[in-house]
Amino acid sequence: MQIKRSLALAAVAAALLAACGDDGGDEVDASSGDGEPAADAPAAIVSLSPTATEMLYAVGAGDQVVAVDDQSDFPDGVPVTDLSGYEPNVEAIAGYEPDLVVASDLPEDISAGLEAIDIEVLDLSAAVTLDDTYAQLADVGIATGHEDEAADVVAQMRSDIEELAASVPEREEAPTYYHELDETLYSVTSETFIGDLYSLAGLENVADPADPNGEFGGYPQLGPEFLVDADPDFVFLADGECCAQDATTFAARPGFADMTAVRDGNVVVVDEDMASRWGPRSVDFLRSIIEATSDSTAGSTAPAGVGG
Repeated sequence: MQIKRSLALAAVAAALLAACGDDGGDEVDASSGDGEPAADAPAAIVSLSPTATEMLYAVGAGDQVVAVDDQSDFPDGVPVTDLSGYEPNVEAIAGYEPDLVVASDLPEDISAGLEAIDIEVLDLSAAVTLDDTYAQLADVGIATGHEDEAADVVAQMRSDIEELAASVPEREEAPTYYHELDETLYSVTSETFIGDLYSLAGLENVADPADPNGEFGGYPQLGPEFLVDADPDFVFLADGECCAQDATTFAARPGFADMTAVRDGNVVVVDEDMASRWGPRSVDFLRSIIEATSDSTAGSTAPAGVGG
């Protein structure tokens, strides 16, 4: 449990570091000088990021993947190893004899060490927008010799997300929500990748005032009083697996039982892997949010003075 919680906070730290970068994009250009795929696709790929692993398999490069990090668990059957994306080791990675390593915010000394032994590196920083995801999928496709397949994945994602966004009920006022990363009340604002998906679902983020200038990179830690005063219509818990949180434990916290989301039964445990990875399954996460909120009367679709 503590390991999962530490990983959740490490993800916040990685996102904060990415927010301080130039553009949140790839550290290494995976294409050749003219933008075309390299003549020889890599025969052996190591992934050090769960999101990168999902992207590799989505674009059709799964057969080239020889090893993935210890946190990669999707899709089923990926070659999981004890490699760490948080504490990577050049010698351990090189032991799998990869032509390409795909990672997320790899330390510079590790990238340099791999490149010094002729292992190419594609570094994918944490996405901030869906466009970042689309661009990274394209880069993964180019780097692995699956450019056309990657373009198909992006086109399908765009179509699915457009269709889902169009299915959101029209409301006079957007329902409010709180997304929980862990039980110490770390959350996300609308200026993050996760927050962007909630916006597409037609929801308003109560955490936005906690980081108005982006000082915390879109990942503020809220206080209990702040959250009680904000009184969100919905609560989404992305710490069910890591931290054993659910509607019952949330309601048991001091002062939370009278929260609108608790009273109305709108405390939802979400898949924390889908919620923390910015790959193709973002479509599934958006769908789950819309399904959880579409039938609710929250957001003043009812006449004034009626409903919660």
